[in-house]
Amino acid sequence: MSAVTPDKIMHLALGFMGSKTLLSAVELGVFTQLAQAPADLPTLQRRLGLHPRAADDFLDALVALGMLQREGGVYHNTAETDLFLDKAKPSYMAGILEMANARLYPFWGSLTEGLKSGEPQNEAKSGGEIFQAIYRDPERLRGFLAAMSGISGGAAQAIAAKFPWAEYKTFADVGAAQGMVPVTLAKAHGHLSGIGFDLPVVRPVFEEFVAQQGVSDRVRFHAGDFFQDDLPRVDVIVMGHILHDWTPPEKRRLLAKAHAALPAGGALIAYDAVIDDERRHNAFGLLMSLNMLIETRGGKDYTGADCQGWMREAGFTNTRVEPLAGPDSMVIGVK
Repeated sequence: MSAVTPDKIMHLALGFMGSKTLLSAVELGVFTQLAQAPADLPTLQRRLGLHPRAADDFLDALVALGMLQREGGVYHNTAETDLFLDKAKPSYMAGILEMANARLYPFWGSLTEGLKSGEPQNEAKSGGEIFQAIYRDPERLRGFLAAMSGISGGAAQAIAAKFPWAEYKTFADVGAAQGMVPVTLAKAHGHLSGIGFDLPVVRPVFEEFVAQQGVSDRVRFHAGDFFQDDLPRVDVIVMGHILHDWTPPEKRRLLAKAHAALPAGGALIAYDAVIDDERRHNAFGLLMSLNMLIETRGGKDYTGADCQGWMREAGFTNTRVEPLAGPDSMVIGVK
């Protein structure tokens, strides 16, 4: 019988140390520097403005964490960090880690307070609201929309590959942000034309991104508020990382609006870090639900069974859950 040790407890309890080391490395531009050329300790210390006291510990911790490699005293990126953490590459994880560093890391320090009060622990504590605070600041908005692309990139690729798009011609991504999902679907399926539906202030960022990706002829922006306005009438509606922001009654309202907008045979794809029905395995989904406590007044993640039930209440007759990339899954409802 193996000995009982506190190793798992300590690894989890102090996991924030490794997390913040990575986030600080992104903030400092470590991976972008090394994508230009491998470098030794003195070179990196100078380029990054690091104090000599901890520069070696910092960089070697990244080696031990699997984020860097070191050979003969020279540091270089791993395949993953070179692809996803170099700001000069289009595959860069588009702001999500910057948002985690600047916003989520300090806000999560108040988790205990949130668990006791049930109240958000972000800008709302000083009388603001997350979306109002972000959307009225052009630079913060641009960063937030880019972060949403970083979160959605893997799921978008999986949706493009797994959903039977040959049966449909048009789609709308509701809460499209920068436009990662519409762009990915349009590039993967030349017969599709799509709409990005979001608040008017998002338009310039969306249209700039779509133009850069070369699909402006088949992807357009539609301004609106998904609680106040009708949803676009298309064959397929996508709601990615949207439902978890809202209370169960608001979730039901959005699903009902999607059902009303779709034709017979049309489909709704709702994707999030959907929690497994037993609520035992998708730790990321459960942690994301705690993040909704931190960030929103009523948001909460959900199980596949939850979402299928809401879809059937809205009138969808055929529902299913399919895994996507990482912790994300899509719940599909057909009208």
